[in-house]
Amino acid sequence: MNTSDHPGAITPGQFRDRFRLPHGPQGHDSLYFCGNSLGLQPIAAADAVAAELERWASLGVGGHFDGPLAWMTYHRLVTDNLALLAGAQRSEVVAMNSLTVNLHLMMVSFFQPVGKRRRILIERGAFPSDRHAVASQLALHGLDLAHDLVELAPRRDGLLHEEDLEDYLERYGDSVALVLWPGVQYATGQVFDLARIARACRRANVTLGLDLAHAIGNIPLELHDWEVDFAVWCSYKYLNAGPGAVAGCFVHERHAEFKGLRLAGWWGHDEKSRFRMGPEFKPSKGAEGWQLSNPPILAMAPLWASLDLFAEADLHALRRASLGLTGHLASELNGRLHEVIRIITPLEPHRRGCQLSLQVRAGRQAGRQLFERLEAHGVVADWREPDIIRVAPVPLYNTVEEVDNFVDLVEKLL
Repeated sequence: MNTSDHPGAITPGQFRDRFRLPHGPQGHDSLYFCGNSLGLQPIAAADAVAAELERWASLGVGGHFDGPLAWMTYHRLVTDNLALLAGAQRSEVVAMNSLTVNLHLMMVSFFQPVGKRRRILIERGAFPSDRHAVASQLALHGLDLAHDLVELAPRRDGLLHEEDLEDYLERYGDSVALVLWPGVQYATGQVFDLARIARACRRANVTLGLDLAHAIGNIPLELHDWEVDFAVWCSYKYLNAGPGAVAGCFVHERHAEFKGLRLAGWWGHDEKSRFRMGPEFKPSKGAEGWQLSNPPILAMAPLWASLDLFAEADLHALRRASLGLTGHLASELNGRLHEVIRIITPLEPHRRGCQLSLQVRAGRQAGRQLFERLEAHGVVADWREPDIIRVAPVPLYNTVEEVDNFVDLVEKLL
């Protein structure tokens, strides 16, 4: 596999020495293929947190206002790099809260059922927290979950197809108020044509929101050009910002001066008059207007440290390296273990990201047994019910050699 013959190319694992690698059995480095669940810790993250602890100790409350790292505007240290990863303008992104909190904030504003147009369309098998959030929003409006939640089913191949969503909106779009769709399906690893989905929503005059938990930092995004209404994501997977990291949100510029309902908080107030302490809420323009509280500085510092690596690496170069890694993994598995391992992730390059989802053909029990044996040998992947082993070679820190070692180990254990 050669990914170095392209201008601006990087080698898989080129930034490996910028991360701390967890130890496996006997103190050796583990084979870590779980960046789709929790990314590795950037070495710079610890220094970034330590620096803010020192500023707190030495400056006290003055840290809110002192210099270019003032806590008052600390969240903007990540804005440029988030905008690059999201394919957005600076005013369209903000780091805040957690993914599901941001999803609720967005749906309060952008899910406003009127008359017949009151349904929310999601994929069947959506990540549970998304479905919980959608169900509770429907309940807030007094709507019927059985009637007003539409779950688009996969086909017999186990995958979702954009044309099925297009067909539904063409037939029933006048009853749909919101489409909430993933950038990458968490269980299968399927990447969606989000530009196509956005066009279908615009034709049907339906609001589009995206859950990009498995997409941001994994695949290139162009949220502004696609004219997505809103998007939310977490930062602890491919963005490597640590467990429970500060999440992010995108709101398209056409909603910059949003006049509808929102759950208001002090930090979303226009900063020029925020400290006048008046009773009326005057929202900031753009995504920052949905902020509730001042940012958690110690939690945001690792995100800043990690995003600097993405700026240095360039996401498009990472994407090319990622396609090389997953393509190599798929080729080795299909070439050597096709009779016992099934890859359920689509293998067309534009339909896959870092993650390949695997099933053992002998069934769930054999799959679970393989997963536990891999774990005992220092492989960090993850298991998703009912029978999926998710393996995600991340180009920032995983190497071709690690992929080969993984396939060798699977062959040995099977």
